[in-house]
Amino acid sequence: MEQLLDQFLHFLIVEKGLSKNTIEAYSHGLTRFLNHLRGKGVQEIRDVDKFHVRGFLLALKKKNLAAKSIVRNLVAIRTFFRFLIEEGILETNPVEELESPKVAKTLPEILTLKEIEQILEQPNLQTPLGIRDRAMLEMLYATGMRVSELTHLPTHQVNLEGGYVLLYGKGSKERIVPLGSEAMKWVTQYLKTAREILAKGKESPSLFINRSGKGMSRQGFWKNLKDYGRRACLRKRITPHLLRHSFASHLLERGADLRSVQMMLGHVDISTTQIYTHVTGERLKKIHQRYHPRG
Repeated sequence: MEQLLDQFLHFLIVEKGLSKNTIEAYSHGLTRFLNHLRGKGVQEIRDVDKFHVRGFLLALKKKNLAAKSIVRNLVAIRTFFRFLIEEGILETNPVEELESPKVAKTLPEILTLKEIEQILEQPNLQTPLGIRDRAMLEMLYATGMRVSELTHLPTHQVNLEGGYVLLYGKGSKERIVPLGSEAMKWVTQYLKTAREILAKGKESPSLFINRSGKGMSRQGFWKNLKDYGRRACLRKRITPHLLRHSFASHLLERGADLRSVQMMLGHVDISTTQIYTHVTGERLKKIHQRYHPRG
């Protein structure tokens, strides 16, 4: 069964071009599934039936795994068996008629514009690291990019004259996102005054580098962001994704169309972007209840 899993993961990398994170998630979930099967005495993939899969999902539930995580495991199993059918390894799919667990849609939390500004004001602009952090925060909020896209961003993908950044998201899909005047101003200042000092003569393709002259890590930036949220005395759990949520919601609140926001976020399916219309709708309801005389 491990050999079939290796073939499947190779297929996802070569044929589907999925991201490293997605491949790792599939690998982790399916390895756990195969271990569960082995524990039940199942040695051949053709002996797996829907009851084995149900038993695995139930075992995950007993471990208090979140419903979303259970669904992700089921998606990995479905895709795996679909691959085995297409390759002619199996004739029937044991999960074809299996229903997915119901997942309650939770609305993403967002920051207010004032809270965003409070975070942006925290970096110490008297230091190269502070200027770098201000540029990173401005770019993250201006574009709604993922934190991995920010920390891995090569300098040549930023066009300050044109005012846009070229991004490669999930599945290496290309998109162009406007930068906005504030982000352009701070990235320009970072390049002129701070990056060379941090580089210490070293060459790095990354736009944003650490004090050693190497590209920033996701963990390093996340740690800095949490610290700035703490300094701003914000009670919310501050994450890079929170700024992405806020970017989308603030655009929609001010009249941006859903399709444009979808393109900027790099969502393949517009239904993923539609969650933000619920966020803005909920906010409008609260405003109405608070200020309408008969609310």
